Amino acid sequence: MGFEKELETARAAALRAGRLALDYQAKGVSAEAKLDRSPVTIADRECERLIAAALDEAFPDDGLLGEEGLAKQSSSGRRWIIDPIDGTRDFLRGLPTWAVLIGLETGSEVSAGVVYFPATGDLYFASRGGGAFFNDRPIRVSSISKPAEALLCVNGFNSVLNLPFAPKLLGWMQAFWAVRSFGGCQDAMLVASGRAEAWIEPEGKPWDFAPLKVICEEAGAVFFNFDGRRTIYGGNGAICVPGLELELRRFVIGATLKDSPEKAPPIVQPLEEL
Repeated sequence: MGFEKELETARAAALRAGRLALDYQAKGVSAEAKLDRSPVTIADRECERLIAAALDEAFPDDGLLGEEGLAKQSSSGRRWIIDPIDGTRDFLRGLPTWAVLIGLETGSEVSAGVVYFPATGDLYFASRGGGAFFNDRPIRVSSISKPAEALLCVNGFNSVLNLPFAPKLLGWMQAFWAVRSFGGCQDAMLVASGRAEAWIEPEGKPWDFAPLKVICEEAGAVFFNFDGRRTIYGGNGAICVPGLELELRRFVIGATLKDSPEKAPPIVQPLEEL
């Protein structure tokens, strides 16, 4: 089954939302703090409404789930997952690393996804079985298999401290060719496009991971949670090239399964459990 119409609709909605967000940014926006202390602006909310309206018009039977509170039950077994501005802090500070994220969940899997960086015009997209693309060019992960040759990305250093592998993280990173932290979705797209080899994200919600997972997997990367699962509802994630999977699993999953406390249930239920 192809997802041509879905990707076309999601790409168009992401481009429109990006233009709207840039307009708000040019005028200047202020932020409010949500319950989790993350910032939200009128641009986040209006972009979510714009995307939801476009998807609902094209696919009225599909469910909707958005970071800013959007929720609609599905009657088709499919659900769109939306993060209108991933990286609101970067958006507020004028950094180019924020993005519009749109993913399509079918049953227990993410089947299509779009990641658009309005500040640079970069657009990534993929569908399950259809390959991954960057600005309409096919992309593939690198063939690097040695940490000494690999670029590692670690997001959210201020969230790492409480993780089981935190005490050993600095020493472990020394084995890599380089370590960067550009921002969650950008780091993941660097892996997908062969410009980095691994990404570790200590905290993330379904809307943070949905399109990243399908794009990276279609580009040849591996996605897993710190407890070994492969779900966007795990609260964290790692993405890497196949040649480094064993290295990352040994470090991330080994420490987590050995020492981690009981995890809280996911903030949102997977579509298949609703």
